[in-house]
Amino acid sequence: MPHEPFTAGERAVFRRLSTPEKIQQYLDDLLYDKEPRGPRCRSPRLVMRDRTAHCMSGALMGAAALRAQGHPPLLLDLEAVHDDDHVLAVFRRRGHWGAVAKSNYAGLRFREPVYRTPRELVMSYFEHYYNLHREKTLRRYSRPVNLERFDRIGWMTAEEDVWDIPEYLTTIAHTPILRPHQVPRLGRVDRRLFAAGLVGRR
Repeated sequence: MPHEPFTAGERAVFRRLSTPEKIQQYLDDLLYDKEPRGPRCRSPRLVMRDRTAHCMSGALMGAAALRAQGHPPLLLDLEAVHDDDHVLAVFRRRGHWGAVAKSNYAGLRFREPVYRTPRELVMSYFEHYYNLHREKTLRRYSRPVNLERFDRIGWMTAEEDVWDIPEYLTTIAHTPILRPHQVPRLGRVDRRLFAAGLVGRR
């Protein structure tokens, strides 16, 4: 780990999160953040303290935990229409991409590292990325962003929200996944898939 001043308790949490699967279970067990005073962007320290996260804070926690395993701390932003964006903490194993993520939708969370490219990984989310009107909403994705660029602000242990990171993600180029003629032809999500995606929604 870099030289952030983690407490003994925080280091113990990272030691327990020794695989991507364990990281995902940790994220799944967190309360989903529905802050009544407005959205938060908690650092991993605040996530561990509050036991609460939404997709952005969960991705930061996932990236920090993956970093503790020796992976670079990478985030990938998914951009949607008529819907919220979603952020993944991504990693590579033997040249293949996987992800951990916090989401209220069951299909927008963990991916095994079996995808050859970031685009392959992103496309595995397409059918599962929909809004409450059953519209398929995923449209673009960013390159993986290495959070080492934010070590200067102490993003892993900050006592304040780390809005610099999501603000940066909104400024970088995103690659479209659909051609314009494909969009009007998209069907609505099957009712069974829609219901399955809401399992565990809080």
